[in-house]
Amino acid sequence: MSSVKTIAVLGSTGSIGTQTLDIIAEYPELFRAGALTARRQWQKLAEQALTFRPEMAVIGEEEFYQPLAEALAGSGIRVAAGPQAICEAAALPCVDTVVTAMVGYSGLLPTISAIKAGKTIALSNKETLVVAGELITRLSREHGADIVPVDSEHSAIFQCLQGESKAEMSKIILTASGGPFRTLSKERLDSVTPGDALKHPNWDMGAKVTIDSASMMNKGFEMIEARWLFDCPPERIEVVVHPQSIVHSMVEYQDGSVKAQLGVPDMHTPIRYALSYPHRLPTKARKMRLEDYASLTFERPDLDKFPLLGYAFEAISRGGTMPCILNAANEIAVQRFLENRIRFTAMPEVARLTMQRVAVSDTPDLETLVATNSEARKVAEEVADSLGR
Repeated sequence: MSSVKTIAVLGSTGSIGTQTLDIIAEYPELFRAGALTARRQWQKLAEQALTFRPEMAVIGEEEFYQPLAEALAGSGIRVAAGPQAICEAAALPCVDTVVTAMVGYSGLLPTISAIKAGKTIALSNKETLVVAGELITRLSREHGADIVPVDSEHSAIFQCLQGESKAEMSKIILTASGGPFRTLSKERLDSVTPGDALKHPNWDMGAKVTIDSASMMNKGFEMIEARWLFDCPPERIEVVVHPQSIVHSMVEYQDGSVKAQLGVPDMHTPIRYALSYPHRLPTKARKMRLEDYASLTFERPDLDKFPLLGYAFEAISRGGTMPCILNAANEIAVQRFLENRIRFTAMPEVARLTMQRVAVSDTPDLETLVATNSEARKVAEEVADSLGR
């Protein structure tokens, strides 16, 4: 790599965003921050902006514009607020790569903006492909916008496919840690707390993703994401539980060979690869020592205990707006669980009943997806109210 890449980090104050800035700081001769955005953490955003000096800093919730503007006064950094400003930051002419690290449905429109501007997308916001996979893949082809995955599992698959023919791939094997409740009984899940669910055994992630990992909804979303990223039918995507989180995912080929990507559970590695692709950068970060992992185990997921994973397969099989409906319902369910308003075991019920009650469109455009998301969230809120503690 010779020239400096300018990076927009959407969701710079979150887990993936802050680790992306670690990579930018690690290689100042290769990367610079062109835009930073956050939803509401204006103080942290201001600190990041003063450190990395982007062209633009955007706060999603407009009530925080004034304190952010005051904190950055005289810095020469352009300050803006609101969802439209985040879309603008994603399409800045100076930006080469957009890291989509926003959480949930909120990442959809900024990602579309970046794609239409022909940017390279370092995709961390899996909900973008869950909600609008067909639309996103079509737009990326039309506008010549490359999508490089950031999620450790999809980065692993992406790496396993390098130098191979997709036509010779027989299946994708997604690995899952199993989360903090892998060994708990189904009955015990009824009394777990948000605090219990946020104690992930291997990964340091944001609250939403950590809860999704505990329910295995995260793996369902990753399956849908893999379907679109790698043009692979869901029936050729297998999920296995791998508690050590060392094998990040695998690809099986038609001759029976299986390629796997291994590494310590550290998101800096796939972020670094996404930003530097097709190159690999030297790093002083901790490396994996095989002797430290004498036992690597794999097991089938328990769909009776974690039904949300099964609902994801049902949603992508049904197609149309059904994955959008599932995503909206799950966002509401996670929010209510984190607020201690519903039990952990009520989250699948919120999803199941919302999927039953919201009409499905088979060939949705963006307008339909936006409307479906809104309707599904309202229905999910009503269902969650009925299931409240």
